[in-house]
Amino acid sequence: MPFELGLAVAWQRFVEPSHTWCVFESRPWRIGKSLSDLGGTDVYVHGGKPLGVFRQLANALVLSEHQPTVSQMAVIYTQLRRRLPKIMHSAGATSPFEARVFADLVVVARGLVGQR
Repeated sequence: MPFELGLAVAWQRFVEPSHTWCVFESRPWRIGKSLSDLGGTDVYVHGGKPLGVFRQLANALVLSEHQPTVSQMAVIYTQLRRRLPKIMHSAGATSPFEARVFADLVVVARGLVGQR
């Protein structure tokens, strides 16, 4: 996470000032231990649970054009979880984070959002 976050911060600072970045963490105290350079940055603490992540995503997206509700995200998540085994089997994958599986999940999620 520190490397990717550093890239996001650098991109905003040196390339695209309108780029927005957020920090999400499962425990409130861990960010200070991990990344002391981010003092003063709002951290979205989600507690490591899907509903907590959705709640904090809703908070992070409050100024965004698209503002899904927690319940909308939960419905999409539930449907994706249900379809994940078949997607992984079709891709011959052992992890949902493999590139093909992730790409397929994005396609399915976009389709589900389009149905709503």
